[in-house]
Amino acid sequence: MTRPEVRTLRDAAPLAALAHPFRSRIMDALKVDGPSTASMLAARTGQAVGNASHHLKVLAEAGLVEEAPELARDRRERWWRLVSAGTRWSRRDLADQAAVTAAEEAEALTVRRQQERVRDWLANAESDPEWDDAAFATQNWLRLSPDELREVADEVLQVLARWGTREVPGDGVHREPVLVFARGFPSQP
Repeated sequence: MTRPEVRTLRDAAPLAALAHPFRSRIMDALKVDGPSTASMLAARTGQAVGNASHHLKVLAEAGLVEEAPELARDRRERWWRLVSAGTRWSRRDLADQAAVTAAEEAEALTVRRQQERVRDWLANAESDPEWDDAAFATQNWLRLSPDELREVADEVLQVLARWGTREVPGDGVHREPVLVFARGFPSQP
């Protein structure tokens, strides 16, 4: 089971691991599907099992995933899970320039992947009218101090954590993985 806390990253190794597109996809798949084997992750992502296995080892060395031996049916089967529910970082807390560079690369990858997912959704939204009607986008201009922005972020994260950690009802309703992302930062129109 994934631990509920969000881990604060300060060193280059885990940030560099997150800056790799396939490793980022593995982290997402483990978040959505829960503990998985390299074979399951390879099937989920369309990659070779050996490739998935290699990148799982890199993520483990970076302290982002760990083995879940209690899930294995035999000694050859290796299950992997996330070490924490999520990660975060602040540039002021990073250990050195290597960590800053890795954080910049990880953030750039995250933004690119978010943009790609939005473009893919918009290109196919009309294929499922019910989801098209439920999907949302919002953009709001607020006048805030840094402390107020932190308060907004805490409130948004609490809402997402409540929905993300709830027990999914066994009511027969089909549920899909849904990506929700939000950003708040100073800007000008």
